[in-house]
Amino acid sequence: MKLYYRIFSAILIQSCLFMPVLSQSQNSVIKDTVQTNKSSVKKTDIEDVVGNLFKKHDKKPPQLNPDSILIKKLGPFNSMILFPSYSLATSYQVAFAGDISYYTDTLDNRKISDIFLYSVYTANKQWIEEIITNIWTKNNKVNMVGDWRYYKFPTYTYGLGDESSLAKSTKIDYSYLRLYEVAMYSVCKNVNIGLGYNLDSYWNITESQHDSLIGIYGMDVYGFKTTTFSSGFSINALFDNRLNANNPQNGSYANIQLRQNLRVFGSDNNWTSMLIDLRHYVPFKNHPGNTLAFWSYNWLALFGIPPYLDLPSIGWDTNNATGRGYVAGRFRGNNLIYLESEYRYPITQNGLLGGVVFINSSIVTAPNTNEFSKVIYGTGFGLRIKINKESDTNLAIDYGFGAEGSRGFFFNLNEVF
Repeated sequence: MKLYYRIFSAILIQSCLFMPVLSQSQNSVIKDTVQTNKSSVKKTDIEDVVGNLFKKHDKKPPQLNPDSILIKKLGPFNSMILFPSYSLATSYQVAFAGDISYYTDTLDNRKISDIFLYSVYTANKQWIEEIITNIWTKNNKVNMVGDWRYYKFPTYTYGLGDESSLAKSTKIDYSYLRLYEVAMYSVCKNVNIGLGYNLDSYWNITESQHDSLIGIYGMDVYGFKTTTFSSGFSINALFDNRLNANNPQNGSYANIQLRQNLRVFGSDNNWTSMLIDLRHYVPFKNHPGNTLAFWSYNWLALFGIPPYLDLPSIGWDTNNATGRGYVAGRFRGNNLIYLESEYRYPITQNGLLGGVVFINSSIVTAPNTNEFSKVIYGTGFGLRIKINKESDTNLAIDYGFGAEGSRGFFFNLNEVF
């Protein structure tokens, strides 16, 4: 209990530091958003750039107010891109990313709904399929959040705790199915509470023993199984006064999930976890498009013994965004506390290009003592390319640096948090 008292004390401090304005009125958020969107420069995205290359323009184009057009439109706003890339976890890859955003009504406080599709095949013979949804019903009464994915994923694991290194790894392979679905109902302004179902299924797990090096506290020591199954229900509480989660420029977000996995639901073991996700965005009112963003992501295995691959780990959040600078799964433990700060700024006035710089820190508990001991840092920079100006969807291309010379590219459609 002493450990969890320290953990929750740290999370409470983070909440006080990063989210001092959770109680601010929605009207102020809307006001800031409208001020940010007003500009004498016409907003531009990739579709406009391509269109300008192949279309002839009238000498006197009709005078339209872009802001009034955007307010009336409900969508859907589609963003689709097929691109080759490279990442630490996958090596060279060909990826398809699609984003469908839309509004369910025309109220000023409407929140954008989003369906994200991701399909990847890599040089490491990895196959990834993801469908991630964030749906708001009319008047923001219900928020439905889904994370469905299938992986065929040969990769490496680096053991538990913060003393692992790139030189000590074990090659593993597995198939993975994730089915998360949560429905939360509005109980007051910007606050939703509800239930969810969470399933994590791994099968055909193999481990190349000859790749293991002495000193790694990995899957072998923790308890190797060829299949694992975790299934249970969760209680969820959400505060979210952001209007556009695709590219937040102001507001705050807090999500708390308590997940209970039980054998009666098919789980291999009874175990309980908690997720505390806190975010806050500070706009520069005199410099539209400039935003300072803060993120605290805390993933705790409270009771019981989760399967090795279900333990908290960087790179395994919904957007695979924690730990930029490191390969996914690089640090794993019973408890993970993660902090990140990012500065976002426009490069071009028309919004086509933007940039970011970021720094993050991770702490995981040691396998034997279950204590925190070392802070692991990452940093980097990135480019933002406007794919769809109506949904404010960006292609995010980041380059991150970590310890032991770890470095690499990271790609996302929409902001990483």
